Amino acid sequence: MSGFQSNNAVIKWIEHRMPIFSFIDHSVGSGYPTPRNLSYMWNFGSLAGVTLVVMIVTGIMLAMQYTAHVDYAFDSVERIMRDVNYGWLIRYIHMNGASFFFIVVYIHIFRGLYYGSYKAPRELLWMLGVVILLLMMATAFMGYVLPWGQMSFWGAKVITNLFSAIPIFGEDIVVWLWGGFSVDNATLNRFYALHYLMPFIIVAVVVLHLWALHQFGSNNPIGIDAKGPQDKIPFHPYYTVKDAFGLGVFFVFFAAVVFYIPNYMGHPDNYIPANPLSTPAHIVPEWYFLPFYAILRAIPDKLMGVIAMFASIGILFILPWLDRSPVRSGRFRPLFRIFFILLMIDCVVLGFAGAKPPEGLWLIAGQLATAYYFIHFLVILPLLSVFETPRPLPTSIGEPVLKGGGSMAGAPAKPMEKA
Repeated sequence: MSGFQSNNAVIKWIEHRMPIFSFIDHSVGSGYPTPRNLSYMWNFGSLAGVTLVVMIVTGIMLAMQYTAHVDYAFDSVERIMRDVNYGWLIRYIHMNGASFFFIVVYIHIFRGLYYGSYKAPRELLWMLGVVILLLMMATAFMGYVLPWGQMSFWGAKVITNLFSAIPIFGEDIVVWLWGGFSVDNATLNRFYALHYLMPFIIVAVVVLHLWALHQFGSNNPIGIDAKGPQDKIPFHPYYTVKDAFGLGVFFVFFAAVVFYIPNYMGHPDNYIPANPLSTPAHIVPEWYFLPFYAILRAIPDKLMGVIAMFASIGILFILPWLDRSPVRSGRFRPLFRIFFILLMIDCVVLGFAGAKPPEGLWLIAGQLATAYYFIHFLVILPLLSVFETPRPLPTSIGEPVLKGGGSMAGAPAKPMEKA
């Protein structure tokens, strides 16, 4: 941090008393050395952070106008849309921001899976990321209940009823979650309070996530550790500019959805007021829950379905110990790359199966996809760690970047060509 310098008298006065500027410079500025070969796939971490801020700001503005009561919640949302100045824009940003938040985080996770960002010494960094995903899912579920439409009400009823599958204590847990003996006003109030609180808990875990990231630095596309200054460049201005460009592209797509197709990723039944006496023909969660919903329904036994659904996320916590290959990046693991593509296809199939009624071919597809999901992590990855022969790794990060191709480990390096 001592490398930070400024000629501004005010900054120097503050810095002497509270070294916040040197802290920022050390964390995301020129004082933070970063691998020189990071691609645009590394933009999604910063995009997730920006999206989180957008969600918190718009959420606070919506909370000022929302009424958490079963008799008024639906009408208060309609009032936000119709009578509050730019209320429609704030709500559409918040509503679609949740979908874009999950898009960004899912890409971020799959990038980590492909490039081995979960491997030593970044296991805790990965596990904190999985905690963030779980908190996001809980926050999004409770937020979806707040408009108090048909899907809000019945989604809350179906998901909370899952806990009744727990032996002995299940029914008591459901009553505790509801705050009574049905999904009613107490349920809405506690979901509203928790939905407001949990984004700030996410911020706290994100701080821990960044702390763990800065301990060993970012992983990189070839998955080898930086061996010296020749392998690194300052985060600012090189990656701040890259992140700014990525943010601009992101907001183009985000604005296109908000202004032109704001309800595309929602369900039309949620524009019908909640009615406990009228069950929708097909109860489905938001699209980002569909793969997990498919896993839940793939197993006929209710308790085993709930266990499988939570295990599909819990298995990510032990992933660093399931994949024991010494090579991080999928670039140098030909068999791993094939199975990684199959995993992505499998998750898409789970998403489509979760959106369809649990019958016929879609039920069978969901069951097969569920089986493959667990086989991939519990069987295929451990076997690949033993039997796969990775390609040779470059000797350093700098060689592929500076020479247009790296010398392989154990091979003599070529002399640097003249410019």
